[in-house]
Amino acid sequence: MSAHSELIKRKNEPYPANNGVYVRYKNPVVTANHTPIHWRYDLNAETNPFGMERIGINAAFNAGALKWNGKYILAVRVEGNDRKSFFAIAESPNGIDNFRFWDKPVVLPQLQKPDTNVYDMRLTGHEDGWIYGIFCTERKDPDAPEDNTSAAIANAGIVRTKDLINWERLPDLVSSTGQQRNVVLHPEFVNGKYALYTRPQDGFISVGSGGGIGLGYVDDMKEPVVQNEKIINNKIYHTVFELKNGLGPAPIKTEKGWLHLAHGVRNTAAGLRYTLYMFMTDLNDISKVIYQPAGHFMAPINEERVGDVSNVLFTNGWIKDEDGTVYIYYASSDTRMHVAISSVEKLTDYVLNSPSDKYISSESVKTIIDLVEKNKGLY
Repeated sequence: MSAHSELIKRKNEPYPANNGVYVRYKNPVVTANHTPIHWRYDLNAETNPFGMERIGINAAFNAGALKWNGKYILAVRVEGNDRKSFFAIAESPNGIDNFRFWDKPVVLPQLQKPDTNVYDMRLTGHEDGWIYGIFCTERKDPDAPEDNTSAAIANAGIVRTKDLINWERLPDLVSSTGQQRNVVLHPEFVNGKYALYTRPQDGFISVGSGGGIGLGYVDDMKEPVVQNEKIINNKIYHTVFELKNGLGPAPIKTEKGWLHLAHGVRNTAAGLRYTLYMFMTDLNDISKVIYQPAGHFMAPINEERVGDVSNVLFTNGWIKDEDGTVYIYYASSDTRMHVAISSVEKLTDYVLNSPSDKYISSESVKTIIDLVEKNKGLY
């Protein structure tokens, strides 16, 4: 208990070096060891004479984020040793350390066909007054051969709340474009409709002919049938998102446009590599990408490279504070949560003024030479 308390109270420090866009912090903000002692240990000496851990926690990662009642809130994906994931709320007074889980995990209402597994909730405070949580719900594929016990079907589950304690379960998303993962709710109505960023794919793992970040519209979240779905940010050969991509958290509104943070996946000899990238869409037409810097915005470094699924960064939560500070919450290697600090001003400058991808090596060289020429006399 003493060690757990010391971990929770440990002060986080920024890395001294940064790229001018964001500042990473040294310590993970949430790990499996941050989960409460009373979730894991039977504290009754009579029934647990050896002080054994009864319920093991494997990882704490892929958290949605929200500023609520003056606290920095993470809806953490907690994965037990039994491989089942669930959601739990952790809060911090400052957004960079002292994250403490609430007393009990989230009790998620079930539909007629229960979720086998749930994960990666995006939290969106919508202008209709509700806080929505959209997450991936996984169930066994009923059409899989009997000997295939890993084939699954993914879809977007939907809940909403006013207090982050009592959650109303709405029907799962209905889409005509295949399986859905990484679905994100836009925070404002668009022409009186709910706008949803989607990621259609043919299968549970492989996107097949699908993929890309889509956009569609729903008339009523109580009957969430997505319509007029189209891809607004596609996969492109030999980029950081050549294999698949998906939106992270809900976009942030700025004077110049909507800031988006997404993950991109490419294949390597060592397996899949997940990094984060950014783009901006038009204020009045959220389907129109107006700026997109080349390459990744953030990639795994140092200890972030190692974990249950190595060489992965993933995000589904960020918080814009009242003063314009942006807290970027990201998970490394499907194991732990981190934070990086930036601002709306810096992120907007990065997206607007960083070179776009020209998609061939010779153009990348030309981009560097252009900057060299611009910098003559300044170095």
